[in-house]
Amino acid sequence: MPKPYPDEFRDDVVRVARNRGPGATLGQVATDFGVHVMTLSKWMRRADIDEVVKPGTTSQENAELREARRRIKLLEQENGVLPRAAAYLSQANLPGKGSTRS
Repeated sequence: MPKPYPDEFRDDVVRVARNRGPGATLGQVATDFGVHVMTLSKWMRRADIDEVVKPGTTSQENAELREARRRIKLLEQENGVLPRAAAYLSQANLPGKGSTRS
């Protein structure tokens, strides 16, 4: 996966693209900054959503959702381990074969 561009760079490119002159195209702006025109389009769409110009899930909301999903996955894993560990430990404490108790 390619290294992402810094947020400041993205913000600068989007700002220039929004304030471009009447004859300039997105393709020209993208070329000037060395990014693909589709990348610039995605950045502009994301900026519009983050600034609530267009409807959608903001970057902050996406980050919160990713964190919540990560925590849910961790809790589900723990939830599966704890009952097995409890069952194992309860069996280990039962007297039976090999027990040293009289």
